[in-house]
Amino acid sequence: MKRLLLIIGFGLILGGCASFQKSTQYEIGMEESDFLKRHNDAVISKLEDGQKTYRVVRDDRFYILVTFENSRLVKLEEKELPTYWHQKKEPVESEMQ
Repeated sequence: MKRLLLIIGFGLILGGCASFQKSTQYEIGMEESDFLKRHNDAVISKLEDGQKTYRVVRDDRFYILVTFENSRLVKLEEKELPTYWHQKKEPVESEMQ
């Protein structure tokens, strides 16, 4: 009986940890509407030749470009933000007043 409870408890712990893993947020062929439901912070970056590209900021160093054609995801690119975007500027004295 103790062994059964131990196995069940161990299974619950493993199952609980698995729920904290990030789910796949992008997959080729996914619908544009599904993407926008998950990423309400997505910004249109480019519109040309029947393609629509959205930009999603992943963290403070990287962003992702997601391209849709006929409302289906066809291309995914990860880019690094330029280094000058990371530099903190000291406030100019005239701006402080």
